[in-house]
Amino acid sequence: MIGLEDLAGIADAVRSAIGKIPDSRSRGETVCMGADGTPTSQIDKIAENAALMYIQLNSLPVNVLSEEIGYVDNGADEVLVLDPIDGTSNAIAGVPYYTVSMAVGTSSLSDIRLAYLLNPATGDVYSAERGKGAFKNGKRMSVRHPDHNDLFMMIYLGNSSSPDSYDLAKKVKSSRSFGCASLEMALVAEGEADGQFMKAENYSRGVRVVDIAASVLLLREAGGEVFGMDGSPLDMPFDLSHRANFIAVGERSVYERIVHGESAEIGKRYGIYTNVNVRNAVEYTKQTLAALEGQKVYLDKEIAEVMGVPGVPLEEMDVDVVIVIGGDGTLLRALQHTDSLVVGINGGSVGFLSEIDRDHIAEGIGRLLRAEYTVDQRPRLSCWYDGEEIPDAVNEVVIHTASVAKIRHFRVYVDDILAADFRADGIIVSTPTGSTCYAMSLGAPYMDPNVDALLVVPMAPYKYTTRPFVVPAASKITIENVMPKDCLIVPDGQSEEPMDGCTSLDIVASTRKARLIRFDRDFYSRVREKLVNGA
Repeated sequence: MIGLEDLAGIADAVRSAIGKIPDSRSRGETVCMGADGTPTSQIDKIAENAALMYIQLNSLPVNVLSEEIGYVDNGADEVLVLDPIDGTSNAIAGVPYYTVSMAVGTSSLSDIRLAYLLNPATGDVYSAERGKGAFKNGKRMSVRHPDHNDLFMMIYLGNSSSPDSYDLAKKVKSSRSFGCASLEMALVAEGEADGQFMKAENYSRGVRVVDIAASVLLLREAGGEVFGMDGSPLDMPFDLSHRANFIAVGERSVYERIVHGESAEIGKRYGIYTNVNVRNAVEYTKQTLAALEGQKVYLDKEIAEVMGVPGVPLEEMDVDVVIVIGGDGTLLRALQHTDSLVVGINGGSVGFLSEIDRDHIAEGIGRLLRAEYTVDQRPRLSCWYDGEEIPDAVNEVVIHTASVAKIRHFRVYVDDILAADFRADGIIVSTPTGSTCYAMSLGAPYMDPNVDALLVVPMAPYKYTTRPFVVPAASKITIENVMPKDCLIVPDGQSEEPMDGCTSLDIVASTRKARLIRFDRDFYSRVREKLVNGA
């Protein structure tokens, strides 16, 4: 098993080899195409050859994944993820901001155990070993506590960068783009920058694992984290064809500030919305209040009346976070009355949308106060009937018969084109969030929340061949009640709006998003826990 001293030997061999290249013209000469599909310059090839030769001469037990040559199988258990020169353009131009980047693991970023960066121009060395901290020139590094009004960000602003990159550069106090991803992330690790934003417009120009493998471990060992654009910790396989965008930060609150505009001051204003019909509703509310001691807290009027204290209707609360105590229905009801961040304490049965278990309220609120969460933005459905807007829905909009055991005739139009014509008890238009609810009980598939689509689900259709179908989320869906008989429109099961016969309802994606606070569990773990094992 190789160690940091072996990586230091490889880096020194590379530094010595590239130091013999006479001038910038020679350094930048294109010699071939690399395994990653990009041109290989002379300095890249000389650096890689020096690294491979050192590994061979010293019989180091490691396979190699390198930017230029690709994968080299030496029959070892571990892989050296090597970028011989990260920041090639800088190296060619004589700009002293490039590295020899190396990491050792087995298959992906998540299992890397060693990291080593050498800046050949300055001699600076960054190193890390999993569980033992990160170091620059032998001195331990740590991330810094950010001032959210004075953020300093490293932002990729190359010719393939997303417009979001330029928007972010306008919002933060200071930003730089140095052209060397590994060193830019190292700046975050050593507490000189607050974060790094890498977002390319197309997948093929995203970052490769060889670019950041070493610096990811450096940052994580220094106390920071690297997130994908979905808010989950970044993981990448040891595969040159895989690309990614990411946000690297010293503290999670910086991620929230960048993505959702939330500041580090979040948590000073909380609202509590409790379903008073839940068993032990008052006790759960008291536990929540105790965990929020010292914070500015407002109680919803209904639970406040039960407890004999002042309260404020949810729709009038000026708060950052609403804590909902109850089941999924309570959380959906809360979302119809607030645009604040929402987190649920499960006081019901399944609690698929809730994040905090009723037996661990203090622990969950503690994580909330420490901003140990991500914000999951979910689409809402905006509905228009007879020229009037009815309440938005996060789960689904249901149209069903106003009379028991009576069938209706529906036509469904997608962007004004007839898509379906059938008789049924009703019809559901569901978001991915609602796909695990009523729609799933009718036989429709559940959808990952990251899927940008809607489900159209007939309810007990007359013909077996009438099946659920998926449409793009940007579509306008029109549902026509063909028969001269009335129906009911039910958004998220919270209210009933009468629908006359021979009329139609228009459904489009709302401009408002439901923002749910999430801790660690991913969607599929939640499905297994709540819907499969919990059934």
